[in-house]
Amino acid sequence: MDSETALELVKQGVTLLLLDVPQYTLVGIDTQMFTVGPAFKGIKMIPPGPHFVYYSSSSKDGKQFSPIVGFFVDAAPSEVIVRKWNQQEESLVKVPEEEEERFCQAVKSLEFDRYLGPYNLSQYGKWKRLSSYLTKTIIKQIEPIGGEITVVCESEMDKNSPKTSIERALDAQLGTGKLSASTSIDRSKNGGCYYTAIPRVIKRKGMEGKELTSLNLDKTELLESVLMKNYGGSEDLLLGELQFAYIAFLMGQSLEAFFQWKSLVSLLLSCIEAPFRTRSHLFTKFIKVIFYQLKYGLEKDRTESNCAGIAVSSLLDESWFSADSFLHRLCKDFFLLVQDATVVDGDLLAWTRKLKELLEKNVGWEFQQNSAVDGIYFEEDDEFAPVVEMLDESSFDGVPAA
Repeated sequence: MDSETALELVKQGVTLLLLDVPQYTLVGIDTQMFTVGPAFKGIKMIPPGPHFVYYSSSSKDGKQFSPIVGFFVDAAPSEVIVRKWNQQEESLVKVPEEEEERFCQAVKSLEFDRYLGPYNLSQYGKWKRLSSYLTKTIIKQIEPIGGEITVVCESEMDKNSPKTSIERALDAQLGTGKLSASTSIDRSKNGGCYYTAIPRVIKRKGMEGKELTSLNLDKTELLESVLMKNYGGSEDLLLGELQFAYIAFLMGQSLEAFFQWKSLVSLLLSCIEAPFRTRSHLFTKFIKVIFYQLKYGLEKDRTESNCAGIAVSSLLDESWFSADSFLHRLCKDFFLLVQDATVVDGDLLAWTRKLKELLEKNVGWEFQQNSAVDGIYFEEDDEFAPVVEMLDESSFDGVPAA
């Protein structure tokens, strides 16, 4: 890159000025993570738009790390975002307005330029695919009070909710041991994100068990209700929340975010009629979104780029992608629906095949149907699960056509 182009990128790009950050602290933005050195004061040449900034404080020898703390930003061209390290709280905090203005002017005068690391533009394409529906509006609606997302403040969340064995392992991994060290984060200042509540089942007064089971086998009606009630009918807002949750989970290591991502994926992959009749375009976009999410999550070389053993890929270990995971069962059911449908949107078919090939190649999953109810997935505590065993094969023969 020639000097004129670099200078233009410095001036037009966003600057993240991070002051007094201790050495060995891990600092990340989007798909990139850095280990702080003695001269580090931030990141420059960041493309305008939505980004996720996250960090993990370190012990003095750089061998132990506290749970990650992250926050979303949506930055305008040439914007300077200023944060300063609070030693007592071991966190990045905003500075007073007058002080912020002084630092912004210093950045624009290039006084900090030699202390700023460049944003790796070669990785920007990956981030764009992971955040294609993320907007300032979505960030403001979902982010917690104060903006900081951290698993430390989620210890009481979902305490009484049922978990699969994989989720219990993930809970333990995020909460203790591998990823945790002492932290001084004040839990009283942080709360959870304002995610959309996704009902697990549809309930109707006066409807008998078999009718309710049939209604809940196809979540199309529930999807329509959630879209209209919570997203004003906007498919892109739903997909934006799906991306927000995935980023907060994978990069911010938020357990709450994982449960929201799982809820949205489960809702969409449990629809039978919507992909073929009412929401083909939504499902094409959705399959494309989770294709890029899982493709990124399964990359083998990302561990080395993170500079530390706190690698994101540790959250997506072999047990997470075991054959009895919720994602495997839902994908198996959905792939069979698409395969057997009389008419399928061409783009939906193409992206579904790409997702299937990705999971077969990278995870080793097989999607052959073994029995009539093999692909029907229920949560472990789902009150309608036992009814499935009483339904005969004819209950599952029909696949909707366009």
